[in-house]
Amino acid sequence: MNRETVLITGGNKGIGLEISKKFQRAGYQVKVLARDFSNFALHDCDNVQAITYDLQNVEGIPQLIADIGDVDILINNAGIMHALPFDNYPWQKMDEIIRINIQSPVALIRETSKAMIAKGCGRIVNNASIAGEIGHPDVWYGITKAGVINMTKSFAKILGPKGIVINAVAAGPVETDMLAVIPEQRKKDIKNAVYTGRFAFPTEVADAMYWLATDCPEYINGTCIDINNGAFPR
Repeated sequence: MNRETVLITGGNKGIGLEISKKFQRAGYQVKVLARDFSNFALHDCDNVQAITYDLQNVEGIPQLIADIGDVDILINNAGIMHALPFDNYPWQKMDEIIRINIQSPVALIRETSKAMIAKGCGRIVNNASIAGEIGHPDVWYGITKAGVINMTKSFAKILGPKGIVINAVAAGPVETDMLAVIPEQRKKDIKNAVYTGRFAFPTEVADAMYWLATDCPEYINGTCIDINNGAFPR
């Protein structure tokens, strides 16, 4: 059994679940953070702990990490998208997306990196999006994902000299529940723009994130890997 601990936000479904499965199979101590664990596929695994938490509660993250204990690998996977027009975007929705997509990952990096710094090593992987590179109809989603990319590069400058490797991935649309909020015409346009005429599979993004969190050379630090099958920069 691997003694290293990995904390995965949004690890209950979609890409996050595939990442959780990979770490579980590899024998890591897996801490999965999510709001809802209904029908969670890894409930019966001895090395998986389900932690119910709403990442809108940014202020509670220091106590959350204090309760969890030292983390060797942080996977900032959780994120939301509202798909609302920029001129009819309720303040509460703006606040929610900024808290979950930006403020909580920053707080989690801040808190988990303390133990990583003390040990002189650690890995952090952030889930960004192609939306952060080319824009998005949900402007606040695009803004926050651009922030995730910048967050990755900024923290690499701060934490890289202390032995911590931090990278991100920027995928195009993936076959997850989030596709439900994308209009059908936009889905067709995206499929027409990529080489293989399909969306990414969750396992493809999970494989890249797992590699960044485990086996990638430490000289790959502060990067964002595009997973878009040729859609960028169209």
